[in-house]
Amino acid sequence: MGILALLLLGLVASPDAGGAAAPRPAEPTPEVRALVERMQAFYEKTQDFTAAFRQDYVYKTFGRTVTSTGTVVFKKPAQMRWDYLTPTKRAFVLSGEKVYAWDPGAQTLTKGALPASQLSSSVTFLWGRGHLLEEFIIVRASCPDCQGVLLVLTPRKTETRFRELRLELDPKTAQVRRSVVVDPDGSENTIVFSDLRTNTGVGKERFILEVPDGTQVLDASPPPNP
Repeated sequence: MGILALLLLGLVASPDAGGAAAPRPAEPTPEVRALVERMQAFYEKTQDFTAAFRQDYVYKTFGRTVTSTGTVVFKKPAQMRWDYLTPTKRAFVLSGEKVYAWDPGAQTLTKGALPASQLSSSVTFLWGRGHLLEEFIIVRASCPDCQGVLLVLTPRKTETRFRELRLELDPKTAQVRRSVVVDPDGSENTIVFSDLRTNTGVGKERFILEVPDGTQVLDASPPPNP
């Protein structure tokens, strides 16, 4: 799962390879700019949100799709929790600069360090940080099946983690309803959110993983510098 599923979700920024993304219109249209600014303003005012999610990961190389469902919780500053309910139970928590992954089937809890500076703006904007217009070329795309407005975000600098990010927004609230991360090999990780609720007063206890006695704790943090 990469670094505790966060890499799978395209949340961690990759080092700049020094190149440029494929040629695209350099600046968004006034309509797109206004929508992106509304979206960022929405999350800047949002202290927490919860949702149910459905995740479909399409492996292009193998021609198969893995579908998962669960719940997600975000809270400022820099806290989130993903609870997978199907097909198997798992939980991933980011709290401050610590990340945890619990696999009840394997009876393991993996923990590691994840400095906020390593998070991509594709997720930090959910906490009101980062600026998508500065890091991505953003265009509106046609989407007959979408219920909202589809934006395609291409990194302005070479990004080895993913090729592009697609966000479907509710045109009324500018809230993200669906996200698609396209991997370099063309595989697609789609997450559809439902039952979204904001500013409900999520407590800090939601980001504490309580695991059974006997769970093996694994440390994935890099060794300290000598």
